[in-house]
Amino acid sequence: MIEDEELRNLYQVASEEHLQKLNNGLLYLETHLEDKTPFEELLREAHSLKGDSRMLGVNDVETLTHQIEHILGTIYRSEIELSPEVSEILYAGLDNLAKLVREAVTGEPSGVNTFQALAHLMGASTASNEGENMSKTEEKIEPESIYSTEREIEIETKIEAEIEPESSYLNEEKIKLDTELMSQDLEEIRDNSTENTNGKFPIPSSQSPVPNSQFEPYRIETIRVETRYLDALMTETGELTVTKIRIAHQIAQIEEIAALWSEIQSKKAKKSQIIDLDLVTQKIEQRLEASLKQLLSSAQENVARLDLISTDLEEKVRTLRLLPLANIFNLYPRTVRDLAKEFGKEIELIIEGGETTADKRILEEMKDPLLHLIRNAIDHGIETPCDRQKLGKPPVAQLRLRGYQTANHIVIEVTDDGKGLDTQKIKETALHRGLYCSEELAAMTPNQIYALIFAPGFSTRTFITEVSGRGVGLDVVRHHVEQLKGNIEVESTPNQGTTFRMLLGKTLATAPVLLVEVDGITYGIPLEFVERNLLVFPEEIFTIAGKDAIALQDDEQAIPVVWLADLLEISPNSNQKKSSHQERLVCIILQVGKKQFGLFVDQLIDTQDVVLKPQSKFLKRVRNVAGATILGTGEVCIILNCIDLLKSVEKRSLSLANIEPKSTLTKSDKPIILLVEDSIAVRTQEKRILEAAGYQVITAVDGLDGYNKLRVSNFDAVISDVQMPNLDGLSLTTRIRQHQEYNELPIILVTSLATDEDKRKGAEAGANAYITKGDFNQQFLLETLKRLI
Repeated sequence: MIEDEELRNLYQVASEEHLQKLNNGLLYLETHLEDKTPFEELLREAHSLKGDSRMLGVNDVETLTHQIEHILGTIYRSEIELSPEVSEILYAGLDNLAKLVREAVTGEPSGVNTFQALAHLMGASTASNEGENMSKTEEKIEPESIYSTEREIEIETKIEAEIEPESSYLNEEKIKLDTELMSQDLEEIRDNSTENTNGKFPIPSSQSPVPNSQFEPYRIETIRVETRYLDALMTETGELTVTKIRIAHQIAQIEEIAALWSEIQSKKAKKSQIIDLDLVTQKIEQRLEASLKQLLSSAQENVARLDLISTDLEEKVRTLRLLPLANIFNLYPRTVRDLAKEFGKEIELIIEGGETTADKRILEEMKDPLLHLIRNAIDHGIETPCDRQKLGKPPVAQLRLRGYQTANHIVIEVTDDGKGLDTQKIKETALHRGLYCSEELAAMTPNQIYALIFAPGFSTRTFITEVSGRGVGLDVVRHHVEQLKGNIEVESTPNQGTTFRMLLGKTLATAPVLLVEVDGITYGIPLEFVERNLLVFPEEIFTIAGKDAIALQDDEQAIPVVWLADLLEISPNSNQKKSSHQERLVCIILQVGKKQFGLFVDQLIDTQDVVLKPQSKFLKRVRNVAGATILGTGEVCIILNCIDLLKSVEKRSLSLANIEPKSTLTKSDKPIILLVEDSIAVRTQEKRILEAAGYQVITAVDGLDGYNKLRVSNFDAVISDVQMPNLDGLSLTTRIRQHQEYNELPIILVTSLATDEDKRKGAEAGANAYITKGDFNQQFLLETLKRLI
C-alpha cells in the first residue's frame, strides 16, 4: 500500500483513467483491426501507468504494465495478430492491474499472483499463432522476454518517440527487480503450466472492470476544473468582500442612530432643564430621520447586490460540479462485450449524448442502476442470434445508451431492440404474489402494468423463471432515480424492444419550491412538478368510483384530487371542508411523468429557492417526504416528495391514469518556480521537494499550459519534463528563448531521455541544465536550482 495519502489518492485517479482508456482502446481495436491510429494513445497510457507505478514503488503493476506495453508494440508491428485469444489475455491482464492498483490504494489483498499473471501475458504470442503453427506453442518462453532486448528497443524507438516517456521515477536501488529470482519463478510456473495444460497457458475468465456496487459505492473524488471558472469564482469572492465592507459601514450607521435615540431620551428626561426642548428634539429627530433613510437605502442596495452575487456564485459553483455523462457511459462497453460473449449473443452498444453534462452526484448514483438495466437487457430482453433471425431481425442486436437534457430534466435512456415486456406474464406474477387481484389488474393500462416490475415483490429469483422479461432488482433502480428527484418511465413493444427512460432533476443542491400551508404548517412542493394552481368551488368536485375528481376546463379528462392533509395524515376530517366551506378551495395540479393529480391546501404562501437538506440516517426513508430546509424566518419546512404523493394517491384509487489564477499569485520572499510536468504523480512529488526547500511552486500540466502561465506571471526558474502533449519540453524551451526578456531565465529539463544526443538537443534548445530521471537525486536538483537562481 502506498504510504503517502496524497500520492495514494493521485495515483488512484490517474491509474483508473489509464486503465479505462486501455480498456476502451482495446475494445475499439477488436472491431477495427485495420486502424493503427489508437496504438499511439494506448502505448502512451501504458507507458504513463508504468512510470507512475515505478515512481511510487508499485512494482507488480509496473511489471505487468511493461509486458502489456510490449504486447501492444508487437501487435502494432504486426509480429502477432490481435486474435480473440490475445484479446482475452490482455483483458485478463488489465483486470489484474485494476486489482493490484486497488491493493496499492486500499491495502486490501488483491489475490493476484503476479508471476502467474505475467506468465499468462507472456503467452500472448503463443495464443496468437495457435492453430497456424502448433510447434510454436511448445517453444520455450524465455523469462528475459519480459524486458525489452536491444533489438526490441531499436524497433520500438519510432513508436516511443511519439508517446510520453517514462513519466516517473524513484531511486533505482529502491525499486530494482530481482531478475534472477523472477526468472527462476517464471521457469517453474511455465513448467507447471506445460504439464497441466499441454503447453497452453490457462485463460482466466474476463471480469468486468466495473466494481461490485454492493461493496464499492461509485464515487467521483476529483473534478478537473478549467482556469476560467476559478477566475470567475475569484471575481465573485472579491465582490462579496466589497459587500461585506459596506455592511460593516452600516453597523456604524446603526450605532449612530442608536446614539441619537439615546440622546432624545436623555433630553426628554431633562426637559425641566432645557428651555426649548421641542426645538432641540426636532433637530435630533431630523438627523435621526436622515440617518434612517440613508441606512434603508444602503441596506436595500446591499441586499440587491448580495442577491445578485449569491445567485451568480451559486450558478458558477454548480457548474464546477457538472461532468459529462461519458464519464459513466464509457464504463459499460467492456461489460456489454463480456456479457454478450457469456450469453452467446451479438450486441452492438451505441452511446449517444455522452457530452451531456450532469451534476456529479447524478453520475455517482446512476452508475449502478444503469449497469443493472444493461445486464437485464442482455440477459432477458435481447434474443440469441438464431432466435433473432427466426423473427426476421438482424443477428446483431442494438443496445442504445442515450443522454440528453430537457428544460427541467437530465434524461438517460436504455433501449434495446429485443422481445419487449410480456404484460400477460407480468400480470400473472403480480397475481401470484398477491400484489393485486384480477379485477384490479384488468383495470390497469399497459403503462401501469409495466410499472409493476419496479415493485419490490418482483425483485426475487423466482421472478426470473416465471417472467422471461425484466424485473430482477428493478426496485433498486427506481429507488436511485427517486433519490435524484427523478422519475422512471417504461415503453415497450412486443418483438420490437423496450426503453427505460429516467428523468432526473437538473439541480440537486438547491431547488425552487412552492410554499403552502396546511393546518397551520408550512410545506414545500418542488416547482418542477407543479403544473398550475386553481381555485375550485366545492360543487365542481364530483365522484368517480367513490373517489373525488375534477375536470380541467381545457381538458375533458377528469383528474383525481385529494386533500394534502389526508395524504400526510395530519387532519382526519379535512375532507369535510368542501361541505362546511362554500368558498373556493385552493388546488395545486401536479404532474409526475404523464400523470396528473390535484392537491387541496389551505393557502399558497410564496415561491422560494431552498437548500434541500437530506434526511438523517435515522430517517432514511419517510413516505411522502424528500427532505427539509430552513426558511428565512428560521422555521423548519418539510419538502414533499411528489412521486411518493402520486403513489399515495394511486393507493386510494386504481382508476388513476490545481491551478491558481493569476490574481492569487502573491509576491513573497520565496523564489517562484514554474514546474511543467504532465504526470500528476511526478508533478506532486517534485512540487513537494521544491516547497520543502523553500520555493513557491506554480504547476502546469503540459508545455502549452506552462508557456501561457509564464507569459502572465513572473518566475525565477522553469523546471520542465521533455516529452509532453500539446507542447514538449524542448519546444517550450525554444519558445521561451525567443523572447528577449527570458534570456537569463534558468531552465532545467528533468526527463527519462538519457542519451548524449538527447542532452545535446536540450542544450541546443537553450536549457541551462539537464537531469535524467533514472539518475535522479533531489539534492542535485536543489543544488542546481540554487546555483542558477
